[in-house]
Amino acid sequence: MLQLNLATIFYLVIATALWAGNAIAGRLLVGSVSPIALSAVRWGLAALILLPFGYRIFRRGSALWQNKTRFLLLGLFGVGSYNVLLYLALQTSTPINVTLIGASMPIWMLLIGAVFYRVKPSFLQLTGALISLLGVTIVLTRGEISALLSMKLVVGDLLIMLATILWATYSWMLSRPGKSTERQWPWAEFLMAQVLIGLLWTLLFDGFEIATDSSYLNLNAFTASLILFVAIGPSLIAYRCWGLGVSGAGPTVAAFFANLIPLFTALLSAAMLGEPPRLHHGIAFVLIVIGILVSSTKVRPSQAVQGA
Repeated sequence: MLQLNLATIFYLVIATALWAGNAIAGRLLVGSVSPIALSAVRWGLAALILLPFGYRIFRRGSALWQNKTRFLLLGLFGVGSYNVLLYLALQTSTPINVTLIGASMPIWMLLIGAVFYRVKPSFLQLTGALISLLGVTIVLTRGEISALLSMKLVVGDLLIMLATILWATYSWMLSRPGKSTERQWPWAEFLMAQVLIGLLWTLLFDGFEIATDSSYLNLNAFTASLILFVAIGPSLIAYRCWGLGVSGAGPTVAAFFANLIPLFTALLSAAMLGEPPRLHHGIAFVLIVIGILVSSTKVRPSQAVQGA
């Protein structure tokens, strides 16, 4: 039976807080860096920073070569396509649409677990998903649920939906070790393998952006600092914390923590504008936490999976 402990909660909260910062940084960089170029520069810097710690993954006897197909998919789903789709979605979609659609993560996690991993969701998990989604809806609509009626779907909404499904798949793959016992791998090597493959996928996508003459990068002190932040915080630190969180809680329960991202995003945005937290933030936080607690109660033993 999986149980949440303080360490697991800490890892998942840190990851979601950093990804909230990534959403804000991505929005601030619109017009200064093209979306796929931003993703390529981000992961290129992350790979360089991680290289001194994870270089052993390049050795011929490394487990990377024993799990080539697995890492091609992990890099594509978790590093390459997800981040490209997120930055592309921010070009056309509104923050409320992107984060609300992303809040469907627990639902997709439960569906993928049931269809591909034969892990049937419990009634409490489904209930927790609905409660948590209600909390996200409250924070995104500022307590005015009627605001949902004025939402309009655009191409970016479809992109973030696809990104959410791919991330759910990535998280389930983390919970299933490859041919080698990944829990025995040094964390830097395991993350380096994902970043490297993800960077190659991103560079491939960036080639299409360059070919269409839509790639651009306008560097100054402000944009450079934002890019450095997303290369370290939302990339290396957050991915490491998410892997530890999935290992401790399992992919299904971990997905509920992703609903903290829109809350943190709203709080960070309010702080940048000098606005204090409002009542709907508190209500949303309580509902999201209740959803997490309900979903993590009486988890079936078959869900006690291991992550990287």
